[in-house]
Amino acid sequence: MAMDLTKFTDIIEDFKRINPQDPGGWPVTVKLAALIGLFAAVLVAGYAFDWNGQIETLDNGKKEEEKRKEDFVKKKTVSVNLDAHTQQLREIDQVFGTLLKQLPNKSEMDALIIDINQAGLGRGLQFELFKPAQFESMQDFYAELPIQIRVVGSYHDIGQFANDVSRLSRIVTLNNMNILIPLGKDPSTLAMETTAKTFRYLDEEELAKARKSAKAPVAAKK
Repeated sequence: MAMDLTKFTDIIEDFKRINPQDPGGWPVTVKLAALIGLFAAVLVAGYAFDWNGQIETLDNGKKEEEKRKEDFVKKKTVSVNLDAHTQQLREIDQVFGTLLKQLPNKSEMDALIIDINQAGLGRGLQFELFKPAQFESMQDFYAELPIQIRVVGSYHDIGQFANDVSRLSRIVTLNNMNILIPLGKDPSTLAMETTAKTFRYLDEEELAKARKSAKAPVAAKK
């Protein structure tokens, strides 16, 4: 331990005796310490003024590379499934077109109402109420007309009537169906109260009017 203290003291003395103007005459320990200090200073300066920025650039580059890889994988997945997506769009267009054809236009609505009435009469049902609404309910691209219906007949005939309505070439739905036993009639006779809803697509003039009405509140707010 005493020897170590002596060496440490000698090193301190060497630092005290050095001549800054004559580095060549410095003791080996001082030269070695100066070289280590210079090397450390170069490392610190390089990191502070150059390497730090390069490291940040490298990190940003890695992040950008990962993002591009993810984008590539997504685009590759889409491209691989492009044919399937295209086929699905075609099928959706076909289904939508088929459904649209099942919606009558304004001039065909009267014929559709007659078809519903004839479906009931054809099954021997007695209409106690058949009342189309005075006004249609306007939606995005179609109009909806509810019809209040009350028919009287056998359970079988009422069921067949509902089936006939569902099989019409145009879309008609029966809503809020309620089966009753009419007072004063044969026990085998039933009454069905329901709201039939018919639909038609809007013509170009009605669509333009609907779009104009939808934009009007926005224009008013501005």
